[in-house]
Formats: sequence, structure tokens, C-alpha cells
Amino acid sequence: MTELGGDNGLYYDDLRIGQRFTSKTHVVDEEQIKAFARQFDPQPFHLDSEAAKDTLFSGLVGSGWHTAAITMRLLVEGGLPVAGGIVGAGGELKWPNPTRPGDTLQVESEVLDLRPSQSRPDRGVAIVLSLTRNQRNEVVQRLTAKLIVRRRVRIMRRSAPGVIIYLFIGRD
Repeated sequence: MTELGGDNGLYYDDLRIGQRFTSKTHVVDEEQIKAFARQFDPQPFHLDSEAAKDTLFSGLVGSGWHTAAITMRLLVEGGLPVAGGIVGAGGELKWPNPTRPGDTLQVESEVLDLRPSQSRPDRGVAIVLSLTRNQRNEVVQRLTAKLIVRRRVRIMRRSAPGVIIYLFIGRD
């Protein structure tokens, strides 16, 4: 018998609807904002503090994609401790407020729904809402993600070629 897994993250079988996770924090500074923008989103309100004053944002702001990248890092570094890594299968992303220089970001995630896969018994689907907030408790990113999460299973191989029987450890 072989047990799949081996890391310390949570499996589908460990998750519960309503379960919450909180990440560490990350301070965003002006140079980070400008460096990301130079490489990935070169718009004036991300690159030039003076030019940004005359924009919709009235000052320098981080790219939404920069906020998304910081959010992902915070989730991966312990904000959403899923076994085998955070594997997305779609979702919805919103940026209701801009990220500004000096913001301290933190992510709070909540499991909204859980469904075992009908076609792949070694995994399930978790719907997770992750809110990224700044130090003023303003939401700067709202991500509702559909995640593929490994199940805690043991595989027994039978003598018949190609036949694999999955034994689940934990809830169904």
C-alpha cells in the first residue's frame, strides 16, 4: 500500500466549510510598485508619482496584478496551507481599492464549499474566498478561487493490470 502525500499541508479531507486561514503580512513600498510596473504593467499611475497625481487614483498605486502576486505569495507561505500546493481551476478576481506605497497587506481566506471530484477520486474541489486587506482593513483584492485539492488516500494495487483501488482516509 502507498500513501499519497508526505507534506504537512492540509488535504481535502482535512478542510471544513467555514474554516478560516490568515496569512503573514507584507509591506508594499514605492520601489516594489515601480519595479513590478516597469516589468509587467507600465502605466503612469504605477510608474511615476508626479504623473499619478493627475490620474483617477490621485497618486501612485500598485498594479492589481502586483497585488495578486503578493496575495499568492502570502497564501503559498502559509496563508492557505494546502497539501501539494495551491492549484487553481478558475475563479473571480476584483480590486475594490488600490494598493498604495506603505500599505501592509494580509490575506484572510475562508472555505466556502467542498465537493469531491466525480472523475478523479484522489482529489476534490474547494471554493475559497481570499480577501487581501491593508492596515486600514480596506479590501484591496477579493479572490474567489476554485482549487483542486488532493485527498488523503492510500492506493492498493491489485493483480489485474490497470486496476487501482482507492482507499480514503478521513471523511467522504
